Amino acid sequence: MTFWKSFFYYKKQDKNYYYKNSSNINNKNILLIKNLNNTGNIVDIYLSISNNINLYDLEKLCDSVGWVRRPLKKIKIALNNSFLIACIFSYNNSQKKLIGFARATSDNSFNATIWDVVIHPEFQGKGLGKALIKQIIKQLRYYDINTITLFADPQVIKFYNHLGFIVDPDGVKGMFWYPL
Repeated sequence: MTFWKSFFYYKKQDKNYYYKNSSNINNKNILLIKNLNNTGNIVDIYLSISNNINLYDLEKLCDSVGWVRRPLKKIKIALNNSFLIACIFSYNNSQKKLIGFARATSDNSFNATIWDVVIHPEFQGKGLGKALIKQIIKQLRYYDINTITLFADPQVIKFYNHLGFIVDPDGVKGMFWYPL
């Protein structure tokens, strides 16, 4: 894990917390959609595997889909311990807005789990979630990780089935321990 930690660092800027993955591997913006008409605004949509993430913007994105708020300090720790982070941004007149996010953890060899997949409601139904998951899978496969898992709420299982995910064919059910 020490090797991967060398790619990550935090900085505080303008009283906002940023997370930055400074790896040069696959450090690029991928244009997903040019000139998308989103409720009268023309925006370009980019996916980035390595980018600055304003934690307050991430919190706003998660709020937009009704997720329970988590402490920013813990979010920073989760990002620091993630193997891969992917973001989707909209650009309108040089204004950048975080509209999608997902991350993966891994044992760096065999297994990875995708976490916290979120697309802003204004941009859902445009194929962005599919593009986000496909890019994460592509990146994980680049590192020769063959077993990719995720946890899905019942209402999104069909979405993930269309992307090749299946309910465990051996009938294994995840088990959880929660403090009382």
